[in-house]
Amino acid sequence: MGETVRLKTGAEIPAYRPGLVAALDIGSSKIVCLIARAEPGSLRVIGTALRESQGLRAGTVISLPLAEEAIRDCVAAAENHADAQIQNVLISVTCGSPASISARAAMSLDGALVSDAHLRALLAEGRAKCVAEGYEVIQSAPTGYVVDEARGVRDPSGMFCQRIGVAMHAVAVKPSPLANLKLAVERGHLNVAASLFAPYASGLAVLSDDEKQLGATVIDMGGGVTSIAVFHEGHLVHADAVPAGGQQVTFDLARMLSVPVSAAERAKVLYGAALGDLEVGADVVALPQMGENGEETLRVPRSMLTRIIQARLEEIFTHVQERLRASGYDVAAGRRAVLTGGASQLAGTRELTARLLNKQVRVGRPQGLAGLPAASADPGYATAIGLLTAGATMPPEILNPELAPAAGGGKGWLARLTGGLIG
Repeated sequence: MGETVRLKTGAEIPAYRPGLVAALDIGSSKIVCLIARAEPGSLRVIGTALRESQGLRAGTVISLPLAEEAIRDCVAAAENHADAQIQNVLISVTCGSPASISARAAMSLDGALVSDAHLRALLAEGRAKCVAEGYEVIQSAPTGYVVDEARGVRDPSGMFCQRIGVAMHAVAVKPSPLANLKLAVERGHLNVAASLFAPYASGLAVLSDDEKQLGATVIDMGGGVTSIAVFHEGHLVHADAVPAGGQQVTFDLARMLSVPVSAAERAKVLYGAALGDLEVGADVVALPQMGENGEETLRVPRSMLTRIIQARLEEIFTHVQERLRASGYDVAAGRRAVLTGGASQLAGTRELTARLLNKQVRVGRPQGLAGLPAASADPGYATAIGLLTAGATMPPEILNPELAPAAGGGKGWLARLTGGLIG
């Protein structure tokens, strides 16, 4: 993403914009805040914090005071760790029934040379067409240009043409849930600099360049939402979400076994599996009974835990498959799927996903950043790391569709714009 500088080794690294960058991944089960200091050739994490989420369900705020308190606590802990205060943050979004919007725009140039001014006007027209009744766009970007008869042009700047066109893709959500999420952040005296669809941010952190180019589906398994981002030819081309995640698995265990939610979560993490053929170790698990104050325990066969877990995960991934087939990207985006999110770490989830989706599946682990604890480089941190990288490299007009087109003006504007999309 962004312009690059070449090292002596031949490897390329992003050219970061100097300054502090803060990312806030607000999920249904946890909140992660990362603060980093960016310099032209490096991005170093100087503050991290993780707190239990409160006041949210399926990514949507259901108690503003609780959500505000949890966010404040997480941000304050990260600021203390970094010994710095932040004002602007990038946040992740899964609420508001995310939907994809596609649009096209074109203009005649009559053989003129394509300039940045032409492209700004073209993209402004394309963004203006990315609308859906009852939805608000949180991110938009071009997915390809057409110069006369030539399709798939990445950078038309400086080319002669009679007519130029652009294909746009946007992610939109219902405005009220988004407004409540932003309000919970802003009541902590923070400014939301940009909102990115969570699995898109995760994809920036875990996908290889080849996966983005040839096609891959990122499935971000959070506590309350399983969200989907499809990448193809280097761009995000589809977004969707299923309102169920790891918390539903925990609640199923608690309800069907009559055990406290905390005990169900512990049993899921320590003894649970998504497939019966992966069961190993203890055959029986002792669980405290609800309301018994730990005096009475229930001895449950481990196979029972697996049956409950597998049933719920099969339901979730069946919905994912239905959404992908309806979008037309189940086949078009290839057979590669990458799992991220805390719920993806349950034993057997990768194998179960591969069976149900008929895809090659791996668990996406983000590359560690300088200063980031090794324990934080797991799928549960993918969204936060992707937000951090996007904030340090992507041009403002990509991060925030509300910015005026002129905000990206100046020499190299399109190079920064298109470079920010390829990652």
